[in-house]
Amino acid sequence: MSRIWEQLQFLKPGWTDLVEILVVAFLLYRLLLVLHRTRAMQILLGVVLLGLFYGLSRLLDLILIRTILEKFFQYGAIAALVVFQPELRAGLARLGRSRMMRVFQRLEGSRVADEILEAVQRLSRARIGAIIAVEQDVGLDEYAETGSAVDARVSADMITTIFTPYSPLHDGAILISGDVIRTAGAILPLTQSSVSDRSLGTRHRAALGLSEETDAVVIVVSEETAQVSLALGGRLERDVDPDRLRKVLAGVVPASEAPLSPVAAKS
Repeated sequence: MSRIWEQLQFLKPGWTDLVEILVVAFLLYRLLLVLHRTRAMQILLGVVLLGLFYGLSRLLDLILIRTILEKFFQYGAIAALVVFQPELRAGLARLGRSRMMRVFQRLEGSRVADEILEAVQRLSRARIGAIIAVEQDVGLDEYAETGSAVDARVSADMITTIFTPYSPLHDGAILISGDVIRTAGAILPLTQSSVSDRSLGTRHRAALGLSEETDAVVIVVSEETAQVSLALGGRLERDVDPDRLRKVLAGVVPASEAPLSPVAAKS
C-alpha cells in the first residue's frame, strides 16, 4: 500500500505542472482537430489505449507488461512519424499560424472566394457540371491521391478550364487547399446515408459523402439544372445564393454555423 501511495505523489501539481498541463492540452486539442474524422483517428485511439495499459502497469508494478510496452513505444515512435506524417505536417503548419498572420490569410481567403465564386457562376451559366472541395481543418490528403496533381494558384480561368467538357480532368472533383488547386479529377466517397431527394446525381452524392467524412466546403454545379449546391457536415443546400456562398468561402459565415437544409438524413 505504501508503494502505491509513493507512486501517486506525482499527482500533487505545482504551478509549473499546471503550465505544462495547459500547453500539452492545447497541443492535443490541435492534434485532435487535424485527426478528426480521419483514419488516423482510429490508430490514435489504439495508442491511447496502450498508454492506459502502460500507466496501469507502472501503478501496479507489472514489470513484464511495462517492459514490453516500453520497447513497443521506443520503436513505435518511429513508425508513428511515418504513419502520421501528413497529419503532423498539417498540424505543425496550423500551429505556426499566429493571430497576426490571420489578417493576411483573410485577405487571401477573400481573393480565393471571389475566384471560386466567379468560376462557379461561369460554369452555372454554361450548364457545365462541376464539384469543388475546399479544405478546412481536416486534411484531404487521402482523396488527393486519387486524382492528378495540379498545384496551381486558384483562379476562375483555371477552374473553368479544368471542368471544360472532354478535357482530361473534367470528370472528378478538384481539391483546393488554401490558395492552391491541389488536385483535379479526384474521386470522392459516395454518401452511405439514405437520400430523400431521388433527383440527386453522383456529384451531389459524392459531395455529401465527403462532407460526412470531413469538414470541407463542397460546391456542386448541376449540368441539368445549372443550380449551385453546397454540402457541409453531411447536409446539402440546393440553389445557393451567390452572396451566401461567398460569405461561407471567405469565412465571414463559419462553415460550422452555416444553416443548411437537411436533404440527406442519416441512416
